[in-house]
Formats: sequence, C-alpha cells, structure tokens
Amino acid sequence: MGRIWLAIVLALVLAACGSSGTADDASPPANAAGDATPTAAQPRKGGRLRLATTTSTEDSGLLDAILPDFERRTGATVEVIAVGTGQALKLGENGDADVVLVHAREQEEQFVADGFGLYRRDVMQNDFIIVGPPHDPAGVRGAADAAEAFARIAAAQAPFASRGDESGTHTRERAIWKQAGIVPDPASGWYRALGQGMGETLTTANEQRAYTLADRGTYLAMRDRLTDLTILFGGETVADNPDPALLNPYGVIPVNPARHQGIQAELAEAFVAWITSPEVQAMIAEFGKDRYGQPLFYPRATPGTTS
Repeated sequence: MGRIWLAIVLALVLAACGSSGTADDASPPANAAGDATPTAAQPRKGGRLRLATTTSTEDSGLLDAILPDFERRTGATVEVIAVGTGQALKLGENGDADVVLVHAREQEEQFVADGFGLYRRDVMQNDFIIVGPPHDPAGVRGAADAAEAFARIAAAQAPFASRGDESGTHTRERAIWKQAGIVPDPASGWYRALGQGMGETLTTANEQRAYTLADRGTYLAMRDRLTDLTILFGGETVADNPDPALLNPYGVIPVNPARHQGIQAELAEAFVAWITSPEVQAMIAEFGKDRYGQPLFYPRATPGTTS
C-alpha cells in the first residue's frame, strides 16, 4: 500500500514540474524586476543616451521641444552634443556617441558603408537660404539660383561668413561654390571662414553685415536678433524656394555597437523608433508654427524603412 501512495505522490510532483516548465517556455525572459525583456520600442528604463547632432537642431529649439517626451517615455537622460555634421559623425566613428542626427547625405551613407553606423533613416527636412544685409550690395535678390547668387557675391567681393567647420551647411556651401566655378580664398579678405556653428555664424554675419548660407530653421529662430540680416534668396517658405539644390534632409543613424564597447545600442534603437514614429513626426510638423507662422522642419520619416 505504501508503494502505491509513493507512486501517486511521485506522479503528482512530475506533473507539476512539467506544467511549470511549459508556462516558463511560453513567457518572455524577465529581468531582475520581473518585467519582460525590453524591446527597441520599450527599452529598459533609465540610462544615458549620447546624441551627436548638428547645431541647427539645438539652435532652432527643436530638441528642447521634443526630447523631454523621449526622456519621459524611457526614463533615460539624453546628453546632446551639438557640433557640425562632420564632427558628429566623427564622434560616432570614435564610439563617443550612441546615435547621430545629421544632414549631409553623402557623408551619412559613407558612415554606414564603412560600418560605423547600422543604417540610416530619414527624419525630416528644411532648406537652406542665403541671408545678407537688406541693401544687398551684391544683387543676390535677382539671382536665378544659389550658384548665381554666390557668383554675384564673389564678383562684388562682398563679405561672406562661412561656417568653415565641416558641417552639413559648410558641405552644401562648398558644393554651391563648386557649381559656380569659384574657389573662395580666405586670404582675399571678403571670404571669412569662421569655424563656428550656425548660430555663431549668423551672429557674426549680422555684426559684419555679411552674406551667409543658413538653414531656414535656425535663421527663423534667431531672426528677431538679426536686425541687419534678411532672406535674399530662398523665398519666405520652403515651398517658395526656387532652387531644389537647397533642400536639406536630416537622417538618424544608430552607431554600430560592434565597433566599440559601451555603445547604448538598445537606447539608440529606441531613439530611432521614437523620432520616426507618427507621434513625434507630428510634433516636428507643428514645431515653430505658432511663433513663426510656418514649421521649422518638415517630417519625412517612413517608419520601418532604411536608406
């Protein structure tokens, strides 16, 4: 009789163990707090994300407007490193950033091709404009395109303030000079390479009554302080810009964690998913409308696609 009872007890114990194992296999792995393992859209709470980005995203006020939402959703702190695109990509290359948000398409694609970034996603766009003194001594207002406007500035030897910092804006400026068939020489006196961000360059151009190439968003954000500058080429809105070569797309790239230890890959993926989500794209579309009568950036993300 004792053996019968022992067999029954053993059968019950084995059944219980089998049931428990099945339930565990069907459940996602849990962390120490008992939560399901976080995904890119729902990263582990907390941490610090290093975002290397262009000065225009900071100077325009966009990051101040949208980043609190990401920090609230993830519990993470975002450390913003605002530099030129070339410097931002270098930070990613060196493992000193987890994700980059920049605007120089060829450099971005090379960054990914060289294995420093996992992929590139479209985020938004604005455009470039040529600003200068309202009396327009070089006659830029009558130019047919940006290259002709630059040629007129060079012919008049009117002061031109260049960022000179390997940024996306500086890259575009050099492309326009090349299209115009001109190699500006800082030794000439009229061409001034500053090695500064967009905000500082606009301030210097305003003080020196010089021309410069600017992204529309930063110019509009600072316009009230730039009393001696006005838009001379590019129109009053993106839709009014007559030169398609002045469109300015921005892309986001998560840094390849295989290149360096310490890359916050999970948070970087979460940031990409967040900034390209319909909710945040809508925030970008609205940013600036209330104050400037037009958005400073236009959303162009297609969630789930890379380029």
